[in-house]
Amino acid sequence: MKKKRDPKNTIDISRRNFLKATALTTAAAALGGCGTDMKDFLQKHFKEMTPADKKEVIARLEDKYLKKYGKEFSISVKEPLDGTEFAYALDISRCIGCRKCVYGCVEENNQSLNPQIHWIQVLEMEKEKGVDFLHSNLYYEHEEVPHQGHFYLPVACQQCKNPPCVKACPVEATWMEPDGIVVVDYNWCIGCRCCMAACPYGARHFNWAATGLDKEKVNPQVHYLGNRPRPKGVVEKCTFCIQLVREGKYPRCVEVCPVGARKFGNLLDRESEIRYILENKRVLVLKEELNTQPKFFYFFAT
Repeated sequence: MKKKRDPKNTIDISRRNFLKATALTTAAAALGGCGTDMKDFLQKHFKEMTPADKKEVIARLEDKYLKKYGKEFSISVKEPLDGTEFAYALDISRCIGCRKCVYGCVEENNQSLNPQIHWIQVLEMEKEKGVDFLHSNLYYEHEEVPHQGHFYLPVACQQCKNPPCVKACPVEATWMEPDGIVVVDYNWCIGCRCCMAACPYGARHFNWAATGLDKEKVNPQVHYLGNRPRPKGVVEKCTFCIQLVREGKYPRCVEVCPVGARKFGNLLDRESEIRYILENKRVLVLKEELNTQPKFFYFFAT
């Protein structure tokens, strides 16, 4: 015997389909208005993509960037290196507060110039007070640095081993890679800024503008999870220059530091400089009591 259809159920199903279609149409219109392709909106999470999926996404992005910036981009999706856990060390006694690391990072990582976004922030502190965030000065202006009676503490993403930002993300758009780098899938990020609220180091930054890059200076050598141009409305952060370090190079801030205050290497390599520093110098991490377990270490060489 054929089951009689319930008119009420038919109405409910029709209503659900209508609302779903309306929502998708509205989303498509909104995304189109902010320059986001519907394919980006519907694409899989980076961690779930097959090699073929990644190839398709990269081709689409390279075409998009060529049209927007007039340059041919090379977008890497290179995987983590085996037997590698990256870590950073910074010699507080040597840093002079010149901010060359800040602007080297801006150029390398395609950060917005309008409004300005800095993944590295250099804090000026009084020697008499020691490490004192409450009375530190981010906006110091001196004719010469280092300024007498002061020292400098650059702060960026601490690449925590126990990252609170990752736990706070409701859509799993950020995670820690096997080589220790905490990354963001910018096509997956919904811009809710929960990760910013969770980060105790102020190391995550919201991208307010899609047109804040200098087209003449844009860096076309990028990694999908790193320094590629970010869309408006996502959160971004330092990735230890993933596009460089996975090619066996140093992060840009290490290269541009004029006094050699910045050190970088593989924690799992017993012969690395980073291991020597950890085993032989006075080392500290920021906000150790929070148990975030940073892989960004500060030390005093002298």
